[in-house]
Amino acid sequence: MIWYCIHEIGIMASVKENLSYHDSRHTFGTLMLSADIPIESISKMMGYTKIRTTQIYARVTDNKISEDMDRLMEKRKIQN
Repeated sequence: MIWYCIHEIGIMASVKENLSYHDSRHTFGTLMLSADIPIESISKMMGYTKIRTTQIYARVTDNKISEDMDRLMEKRKIQN
């Protein structure tokens, strides 16, 4: 049943490829990381006991890296 729901979402979003449950897990992990949700929480939400498994699904985007570096630079400015 979940596949049909995911497939329908793909049709509404004009995605030409068939979407899978696996694709939706990757997307969820990436979106949660991008929203600054701790990976420990994401791991629990996805039903994993090991963070290493979550890291496989959760892709770190270039945008996320840039935001993290900006935060680091701000912290360093405050400390100096």
